Amino acid sequence: MKMQQWLFGAALASAAGLVMAADEPRVKVTANLDSVTVQHDGESVEIKRNQDSDNRIAEDYTLTSRSCPPFCVQPIQLAPGVHTIGEIELLNMLADRALGKQQFVFIDSRTPDWYAKGTIPSAQNIPWTKLHTESSSFDPFVAESLLLDEFGVQKQDGLFDFSGAKKLVLFCNGPWCGQSPTNIRALLAMGYPADKIYWYRGGMQMWHTLGLTTVQP
Repeated sequence: MKMQQWLFGAALASAAGLVMAADEPRVKVTANLDSVTVQHDGESVEIKRNQDSDNRIAEDYTLTSRSCPPFCVQPIQLAPGVHTIGEIELLNMLADRALGKQQFVFIDSRTPDWYAKGTIPSAQNIPWTKLHTESSSFDPFVAESLLLDEFGVQKQDGLFDFSGAKKLVLFCNGPWCGQSPTNIRALLAMGYPADKIYWYRGGMQMWHTLGLTTVQP
């Protein structure tokens, strides 16, 4: 009888182990990180890696030799004081923001046509053309509105006060893309504190390469 009970218990334990193994993702982000859940357009979105071992990178990111200029390789250190981050750092920041541990504005700097193809969950589209003074569509009133209404900048006696400015995290299409660097340089030229700017250099190129979740706006 005791032997039968032991065998039955072992069978249950084995079955439970199989269920747990089946539920556990085969392709994790790191050994200790399965996914990160964020809010995008009022809905919860789980950011994780594609579990299909045969998955391939999206067609838009298969080109290796775009003309330079304008698609030149960007440096790791974009400007003094600006933080360059990778996927793990970005995911950790997104996880902390979801838990209310920190706040920042997460910016997709690409033009709307690229943004419409898919973006990183919880990112908002602020194209480089909105902040770059030499863009043909630049509107100083729109740029000022972004600073005051979105980024937490104050204006006193006609001058911008960046002391309460929000942390910004920007990205674009990848190491060959100049759209987020253009946004960042424009912000720095306006006086935005470099230490409040974070740049995800890998952008959509590396995000797709790693099979991470994207959403269409």
